[in-house]
Amino acid sequence: LDVFDDVDLAAARAKAMALTDLFVRLVAERLGDTFSLVSPGDAAVRGNQVSLAHPHAYPIVQALIARGVVGDFREPDVLRFGFAPLYVRYVDVFDAVAALADVMQTEAWRDPGFGIRQSVT
Repeated sequence: LDVFDDVDLAAARAKAMALTDLFVRLVAERLGDTFSLVSPGDAAVRGNQVSLAHPHAYPIVQALIARGVVGDFREPDVLRFGFAPLYVRYVDVFDAVAALADVMQTEAWRDPGFGIRQSVT
C-alpha cells in the first residue's frame, strides 16, 4: 500500500467526478435519450461509477466487452461503468463512448451470441 502514500485523495476524487461527468455528457451528446441515467446526476453524490438503463442492457454490455470496454450488467436493465481515477484516462472515456455509440448505431448488440447469458455478467 506504500504506492498510495503520495496519492492526493482530493485530486483523485476530483478526477473521478470529472471522468464520470465527461461520460454522462458524452453519452447524452452522442446517444441522446437512448439510455436513462440511473446514477445521480450530481457527481458529488454519484461515486466513481455511472449506471445507465436500457431494455437490452445485457447484450449491449456483452458487445462492449467484445470491443474491450469492460462494463457490467445488473438486473433488470442496467449497464454499469466504473471510473478508477488512478488509472482510467480521459481518452478511455472518449473511447468507451465511441464504442457504445458504434454498438448502438450498428446494432451490433443484436448478434445472438451477445444475448446468451453467462454466469458472470
